[in-house]
Amino acid sequence: MTGVAGGGSSGGRKFRAVTALQRHVVNPLSRRMPGQVLLETTGRKSGVARRTPVGGRRIGQQFWLVSEHGTRSQYVRNIQADPRVRVRESGRWHTGTAHLLPEDDTRARLRTLPRLNSAVVRAVGTELLTIRVDLDAGPDEKAG
Repeated sequence: MTGVAGGGSSGGRKFRAVTALQRHVVNPLSRRMPGQVLLETTGRKSGVARRTPVGGRRIGQQFWLVSEHGTRSQYVRNIQADPRVRVRESGRWHTGTAHLLPEDDTRARLRTLPRLNSAVVRAVGTELLTIRVDLDAGPDEKAG
């Protein structure tokens, strides 16, 4: 796994600053953008659907993304508790099963994903982690 450990000093400050900005500014705005890809997990404590804007790419029946904060990300912790997820891409929801891939070369993976998002992940990331979602056969037509 590549990235800076999110320990106590500068890594911890960077993590707190970035996640606060994402949680309170970036994510609320991004969720409203029609073309934004969303990853929906089930809250591990609440059981409530949680939607997180992500950057990634669908390749066949798989959706690939890199989490900038690895297992410190709330959506990654939700995946660890329940790997069944939904991905909204091009306005359609797709169900699938998420897999955390700590052995994947995250820097190489980012080169295969959308350029702008990958640059942001590299810049603000503290603990990069590849995630692969194996999508089910057909789109989930459930509203949302």
